[in-house]
Amino acid sequence: MLLKVFDNKISLARAAAEQAATAIRGAIAERGRARIVAATAASQLEFLDALTKAPGIEWPKVEAFHLDEYIGLPAVHPGSFRKMLMEQLVMKTGITHYHLLAGDAADPSAAAREAGQELASAPIDVAFLGIGENGHIAFNDPPADFTSNDPYLIVNLDEASRRQQVGEAWFADISQVPQRAISMSPRQILKAKEILVIVPDQRKAQAVKACLEGEISPMAPASILRTHSNAILYLDANSASLLSPGLRNTLSAEAQVVSS
Repeated sequence: MLLKVFDNKISLARAAAEQAATAIRGAIAERGRARIVAATAASQLEFLDALTKAPGIEWPKVEAFHLDEYIGLPAVHPGSFRKMLMEQLVMKTGITHYHLLAGDAADPSAAAREAGQELASAPIDVAFLGIGENGHIAFNDPPADFTSNDPYLIVNLDEASRRQQVGEAWFADISQVPQRAISMSPRQILKAKEILVIVPDQRKAQAVKACLEGEISPMAPASILRTHSNAILYLDANSASLLSPGLRNTLSAEAQVVSS
């Protein structure tokens, strides 16, 4: 895993967006299209804004998937990831080929299978992720399922994950946060050719430390990203603040390889 640390979340977002745009343009130049996975959350706002303004991307040639969605939440709810994907990416770019996870479908498992078939039909060129305060990737809370080969899983959300959503003001209190979600599986995430992990803010510092310095374990779901051969973790000074002195001292001004 390549680790890049920036002074603030704005410079982080711009650098990650530049790399994302390069990956998308490259896939289109090589194969005539790009398949991407996008995370939509408070931590991704600056990154997605910068990406949608990047020059030279033929957005009609981009096919977009998203990571997760609450079960039972309508797409018009402010906390819906479908709503965020539409507002933060699709409507800004003119992407016409996108796949929304129907979390409020009568049969969420069937909706997950249908989306999974579309997702697994061809390789993903680049995936954009965040890391949750509890170390989750997508909605794979600890202990995450590192063994399932299903593209999407039905998962139970732990209290820490649900409280994060309240803290980000998507819900008034924890009783309003759904207890289950459709989530892209860790194994499916790792199938992307390139993974960009965008993690600003102090509140993510402990999760970042566990991702980089602990064991690769289902109890630290993001740690599995260290097994990917082409993953870049973008941090700002705040999210990198709890890294051990030894690791921090080895960092250059911008990047350092962190092995598994």
